[in-house]
Amino acid sequence: MSQELAAPVPRLTVVTLGVSDIRASIAFYDALGFSRRLKATGEAVAFYDTGGPVLALYPWDQLAADAVLQDAPRPSTFRGMTLAWNCRTREEVDAVLAFAIGKGASLLKAAHETDYGGYSGYFTDPDGHAWEVVVAPGIEVGEDRRVHLAD
Repeated sequence: MSQELAAPVPRLTVVTLGVSDIRASIAFYDALGFSRRLKATGEAVAFYDTGGPVLALYPWDQLAADAVLQDAPRPSTFRGMTLAWNCRTREEVDAVLAFAIGKGASLLKAAHETDYGGYSGYFTDPDGHAWEVVVAPGIEVGEDRRVHLAD
């Protein structure tokens, strides 16, 4: 007699970034204004409240080992993913990009009109993780800092 298991509720809870210098990365994300939590972890791992899924920073080589993936060579090209910082207005996109650059990010692409009616630009953190800063139709940022998608 086989009993079918109920499907689990899908959820994305944490995005963990492998970083080369945990101290420098902690300083960068602190400077961006993300709120660090569970500080008792010291520099072993850093957790940030983002208003949605948690952002975690973990030493690159240890993260690779934990996931049983090769640590080298480290990619210097597109990694197949981006992080997003959704905004409420085009002016906020410009302000976030300028702020991030002022805190040590590198500009990948200046803010521009998109072909889908949005406005976006890109920066990278000190380890080359790409962030899109964007305002897009059908995607709103609520007072709770969470993204709300139109039906």
